[in-house]
Order: sequence, then structure tokens, then C-alpha cells
Amino acid sequence: MELAEHHSLEDLRNLVSSRERISLSAASKERINKCHAYLINKVEKDGPPIYGINTGFGSLCNTEIDKKDLIQLQINLLRSHACGTGEFVPKKIVKLMLLLKAQSLSYGHSGVQLATVEKLLEFYNNDVIPVVYELGSLGASGDLAPLSHLALPLIGEGKIWEGDNQVDARKSNLKLGPKEGLALINGTQFMQAYGVQCLLKAKDILKRADLHAAMCFDAYEGRKDAFLAYSHQIRPHPGQINTAKSVLDYLEGSEILNQPKVHVQDPYSLRCVPQVHGASKDAIAHVEAVFETEINSVTDNPNVFPDEDLVLSAGNFHGQTLALQLDYMAIAIAEIGSIAERRIYRLVEGKRGLPAFLTSNPGLESGLMIAQYTAASIVSQNKQLCTPSSVDTIESSNGQEDHVSMGANAATKCLRVIENVERIQAIELLTASKALEYRRPLKSSKPVEELLAKVKNIADISDGDKVWADEAEKIRMHGL
Repeated sequence: MELAEHHSLEDLRNLVSSRERISLSAASKERINKCHAYLINKVEKDGPPIYGINTGFGSLCNTEIDKKDLIQLQINLLRSHACGTGEFVPKKIVKLMLLLKAQSLSYGHSGVQLATVEKLLEFYNNDVIPVVYELGSLGASGDLAPLSHLALPLIGEGKIWEGDNQVDARKSNLKLGPKEGLALINGTQFMQAYGVQCLLKAKDILKRADLHAAMCFDAYEGRKDAFLAYSHQIRPHPGQINTAKSVLDYLEGSEILNQPKVHVQDPYSLRCVPQVHGASKDAIAHVEAVFETEINSVTDNPNVFPDEDLVLSAGNFHGQTLALQLDYMAIAIAEIGSIAERRIYRLVEGKRGLPAFLTSNPGLESGLMIAQYTAASIVSQNKQLCTPSSVDTIESSNGQEDHVSMGANAATKCLRVIENVERIQAIELLTASKALEYRRPLKSSKPVEELLAKVKNIADISDGDKVWADEAEKIRMHGL
């Protein structure tokens, strides 16, 4: 399969899951070769200094480099900037970084040689995964540290993964040319790859959220009034309308839903599902649109325009666009976990005919008391993690880089928030499944009963205390 001019988020999902080999199109090769030839010709002339090609980097931008040292300059750049630390970036995210870096370089505005882009795709196609660390990027001047660890193995240096072991990178015949080290590490592919992974998971969370809420709704004997289309047509946010319809569709045919209700209203965690889930859906749709633009962009510096005879030192490496969206995404998905925890609380509080903590033998047994505690603990942690990174900046490189996005920190904590919400959703489904059993012999709808059957097939929700952590983890691992 050829690397396309434009990839959507779902294209990337399909690419990664299909494991198809990716190659460059003829048009991409032509653009890359044309730009590289132009840049080499430019370097050979005795013109004015060009940042990062025959100058130093950052605040050393006014230091000119002799022609004989231009290749060593790029090698030194990769070595000196490989200064990441902390936890290892998950391998699937590193592999996505390889693909996204190749995508950015394929547009022919970076001046790299064709062999460099093909080496990135060779690594991607053959699962040669560099060892990359979470910490080190300021989210401006590019994701310098993580991308340096990504790039070093291309020239036979640094570390790669061999199973669960780190080994020295294999010998490489790739020789970097002028600007190539800078083009490889000057970009937003660390933030992009994390953002894509977060978005894919976020969309899965949103798909589950409405069905989980529908099960909670019947387990708590909710009223359907708040989901009828009339109220949503007069406040027509797309996510709100979609959620109200989605939950009602999931509950179509439920015997429990159609039973007479003695209560007049439901608590917000049930009644306001369209407004809360819907707001998060609209937020994620916005974030996805921004990321789709970014993953199909050129984000290194300087930018090379052969037809215009221009090499421009600009700022496409700055991650502010992504930092804001990553913070927004974390907040939007954290709210899905927050309202889910409130539904868990309602199901264990011992009202509407449900026993306290969903145990038939309260006192001797604690039932799902601590499952709710765990969900509450995760929600609280997410509140701290949702403090935005994008409002922070620390001056670096002797003041030359005086405003940074901190988008890399936004990216790593966004993934942590999302994984936390996956755990909350597993607890919610465990709780709702157990609560629904107390409504027998009445049945819920077909989709809800099918989900319940899946839960009972993989997790033990029978009477009696047990290690509920094990049962919740089974649900989470199956992505229910």
C-alpha cells in the first residue's frame, strides 16, 4: 500500500491494524528528490547561512559551520539531542511515530534524501522499533529528544527493541546529508502519535459510554422522558441529539423501561447523559479535525520551497495547536469517567429496590462497596491530570526558544486519563450487570441483554464476595 497524500484518523486505524507494508508513491518520490536536489545545490553555493544546514542550532544559530563538517553536524545533533528519560514510549506509539514522520517528509518540503524516508518505512514495515522515552520534549522546536531516539537507529546508533529486550541498533548504510538530522527530529510526531492513540481510544470509550449508560438506566429503573427528541431539538447540539437517540435505541423493547415509574425525575447522572456524553462527543470531533490536519502537514524547520527558491526559517514545529487539543481531549474524556462513577454510586446506594452495595447478604458481605471507592479514586486522579499543560511554558536555549507548548506532557497525561476512564468503564459495566440481575424476571432490551451475556461469559457476577478487581479487569481487557 502506498503512503497517501492525506490520511484520516480511521485510515490510520486501518493501516496499523492491517499490518500492510507501506511504500512511497511515485509522486512522493519525485517531490522528495526534487527538494533534496535543490537543497544540495543551494548548500554548494556560497550564499548566506541557512539555519540548521550550515549553522548551529537554537541559540547557536549565528555560528556558521564549515562545509566539511555539515554531515558531522547532523550526526552530532542526533547524538546530543537524544536526552530523553522516564518510562518507555509504548511500542505501538513508536511505530506510529515512524509512519507519521515519513508522512511529513513525503511532501517534499524538508530537503531530505529519498533513502532517509524509505529507511523510516523500512523500520515501520519490519517492526524495527527504536527505544524512545516519555520525558524530554517541550513540545516546541519539535519533539527533539524523543525524535532523536527514534532517528538514531536509522544510522545504526541508539537502541531498538528485540522482544522485551533493548539491543544496540543494527548497522546501517544510511548516511545523513545536510539538514537531515534536523528534519528528522524537528517535528510534532511524538505529540501526533500519542494524540492519534488517544483519539482512537477516546472514540471507543464514547461508543461504549451510551450502551453502558443504557444498562445503568434500566438497572436503576430510569424514566425515558429526558431522552425524547423534543427537548434536544430545541437545543440542537449534534452530540446531544446523537446521544439521546443512541440511548433510546439501545433501550428499544425493554420490559423494564416500559414499567410504570413512581419517581418523577432521575438524578443528573442519568437524566443529563445526552448533555454530558454529547458535549464530549462534540469536543472529540473537534480534536479529531485538528489532528487530521496536523498528521497531513509538514512540521519541521526550515521549510524548503524549490519552486520559489526559498528556504524559510519558520515555526511549524511548535506544538501549541496539539497541546490545546490534547488538554481538551483529556478533559472531555475525563467527564465520561466522572459521570460513569456517579452512576456506579447510584447503583450501590441501596435505593429503587436495589440492595445496598448489590449484595443479598449485607454486613457479612461488602458487595461492590469498594468498587465504587476505586472508581472515585480514579476520577479524583483524573481531575489532577486534567490541569492543562498548554498554559505552561519555560524558556530554553538561552532565550532563543522563549515560548514552548508543553504539548508532549499534555500527550502523555492525556493517554493516562483515557486509560483511567477505560478502568472506570469496566467497573461501571460490572456494577450495572450485577444490578440488572436484581430486576429479574423482567428483561432489558436486546442490545443490553446481549452485553450482559458477554459480561457473564467472561466475568463472575454471581452472589458472594470475591476479588472484584479480577472481574473488572477481565471486562476491561475484552474492551466491553
